[in-house]
Amino acid sequence: MAAFEKVQAIIVDQLGKEEAEVQLTTNFREELDADSLDLFQIINDIEDEFDVKIESDEGLNTVGDLVTFVDKQLAEK
Repeated sequence: MAAFEKVQAIIVDQLGKEEAEVQLTTNFREELDADSLDLFQIINDIEDEFDVKIESDEGLNTVGDLVTFVDKQLAEK
């Protein structure tokens, strides 16, 4: 399963959204109404799923930003 699909599934699960609402260009705060706690939980789940470390949600505004970050971390392993 591609990184996007796993990230999408985590976000859908955490925020109770439909898959169609979670696309690469989707903004966490503006379009998904995610607050800091939501993002913290999503990041924790992603760290566990991919065995990566995300120090901060700084610069991770869209689903695509997060997927790109995860892909970069995985490529460095």
